Amino acid sequence: MRVLLTTILAALALPAAGRAGTVFLLDGRGWGHGVGMSQWGAEGYARHGFGYRRILAHYYPHTHIGIAGARDVRVLLVRARKAIRVGSAAPFVVVDATGRRLHVPAGSVVVNRKFVLRHKHVRQPLRFEPGAQPLEVAGAAYRGSVLVKAKPKGLMAVNVLPLDRYLRGVVPWEVPHGWRAATYEAQAVAARSYTLATVHPNADFDLYPDDRSQMYGGVGAEHDWTNLAVGATAGQVLIWRDRIIPAFYFSTSGGKTASVHDVWPRAHQVPYLVSVSDPYDYLSPRHVWPTTALPATRVARLLHLHDVTDMQVVENSSGRAQAVRVRTAHGWKDFSGQSIRKKFKLGSTDFAVRVMRLDAPPARTLYRTNVRVEGWVRGLGRARLEALADEGWKTVRQIHASRSGRFSVSLPALRSTQLRLAYNNVAGDAVALRVAPRVLLEVVGTKLRVFVAPRLPLQVQRLSRHRWQAVAHTLGSFDGSLLPGRYRVAVLGGPSYVSSITQPVALHANQLGP
Repeated sequence: MRVLLTTILAALALPAAGRAGTVFLLDGRGWGHGVGMSQWGAEGYARHGFGYRRILAHYYPHTHIGIAGARDVRVLLVRARKAIRVGSAAPFVVVDATGRRLHVPAGSVVVNRKFVLRHKHVRQPLRFEPGAQPLEVAGAAYRGSVLVKAKPKGLMAVNVLPLDRYLRGVVPWEVPHGWRAATYEAQAVAARSYTLATVHPNADFDLYPDDRSQMYGGVGAEHDWTNLAVGATAGQVLIWRDRIIPAFYFSTSGGKTASVHDVWPRAHQVPYLVSVSDPYDYLSPRHVWPTTALPATRVARLLHLHDVTDMQVVENSSGRAQAVRVRTAHGWKDFSGQSIRKKFKLGSTDFAVRVMRLDAPPARTLYRTNVRVEGWVRGLGRARLEALADEGWKTVRQIHASRSGRFSVSLPALRSTQLRLAYNNVAGDAVALRVAPRVLLEVVGTKLRVFVAPRLPLQVQRLSRHRWQAVAHTLGSFDGSLLPGRYRVAVLGGPSYVSSITQPVALHANQLGP
C-alpha cells in the first residue's frame, strides 16, 4: 500500500510585520484660520506691483478706507502674579488711585504684599508713568504707561499706550523681516482696524499680547521699516457701512481664503469676510503640506476610539473641512473640522483624507501557488503594491481599483516577505506573506520517500517513548527504509520560508508494495 501526503501542520514565527489595517493619507494646505487677509498672499500681491489699498480691497471686498481718531489701547502683559517688577533706566513716577504721585529713581519697583505694607498710604490701582526711558515689565520694555491692579487671583499688569505706538510693536511680529512696504502698510491698516473693532471698554484690558488678539512685542519688536508703514497709514482703518470692521488676518491660505461663517458658524456672514482666491499665496512654505501617513491605530488613539476603518471629510462652502466622519465597528461618529485640526495639530482646516488598506493574506501559502492579495483605496491616483526584497522595497503590481475602491491581485508565492501599499513617497503598514514549503510524503511498506520544494533542510523524526527524535538529516529529499513506527518530517524554513512539521505517518513491516 502506498500513502501520499502533502500537508503542513505547524508554522514557526516570521519577522514581525504590522497587522492588516487602514492607513489614512492626509494632505492639506495653509496655516491659520483662513478668514480675511492672507499675509503671504498679500506679500505675493505686493511683489506683483499691488499697493496696500488694492491688497486690502481684494481681501476685504465692499470696504473702503476711512480715518479713525487717536486713542489709547490697553494690552495685558501679565496677570495672576504674586509680584510684578516694574522699572526703567531713567527716573519714573508711580501714581495711585487718588492721584498721589511717588517719584522713583532709575531702577525697579517690585509690587507685592511687602510693597503694600510699606506704602500704606498708596491706593491701588497703581499707574507707572515713564520718564526719559520706557518702562520695563519682566525685563521687556514698553511704550506708554503700565497699570498694576490687584485681582482675586493675583496682580495684573496692563500696558496703556497710544494705538499707533501699540501697532509699532505688532506689525513686525505679525509679518517677517524683508517684505515689501505695501505688505507692511496693508498689515498696519488691518491690525489697526482689528484693534479698534475688538476693544473691550468695560473690561480690565482690551487686548491680549498674543494670538488670542495680536502678537505684541513692545519696544523690542519695533523696526524702522514697520514704523514707517504704521506712520504712512496713520489713522487709516477699513470701513463697511460706517463701521470699522474686525479685519481678521492669518498666515497662509493655500490658494483660497475662507468665509467667516464657515470657520466660526456662530458669526454673522458679512460681505467683507468671504472666500476669495489667493493666487500668490504659493510663496508661503506652508502653502501645501507634505503628505502625512496616519495609521488607523493612531487616529483611534487621538480620537479615543477603537477599530477605526474609514475617515471622510465633509467640506463647507469654502472648500474646507466642516466636519470629519470617522467609521468604527460601531458605526460613524462625527467630529468638527476645527476639533480634528486641534487634535491632529494641523495648520488649518483645509485638508483632505485619502485611504488605503491592505488586507492580511492567508496565514500560510504553499510554495509556488498563487496568493490573492486584497484591499481598498479611495482618492488615490496610482497606488502600488510593494514587496520587501533583499535590496529593499520593490513594486510588484500597480493597483487598479474598482469603482468601490476594492482591488484584488494575484501573486506567485515564491518566498516569505512583507507587502505594503504605497502612494508617491508614502507607504502604509506592512503585512506578512508567509510561504510554506510544499512537502510530499510517500510511504511503501517500511520505505519513506520525502520531497520538499524548494530544497530545504529537513529532519525525519521517529516517535520513541513519547518523544520525537531525529533519525535522518538531509536536504530537499529523503528516500530510505526505516524501522516500523510513527514518523514525521520537520522542514527548517529559515528566513524565507515557514518552518513546518508534517502530520505523522505509520510505517508497518507487513505492508505490501503495489
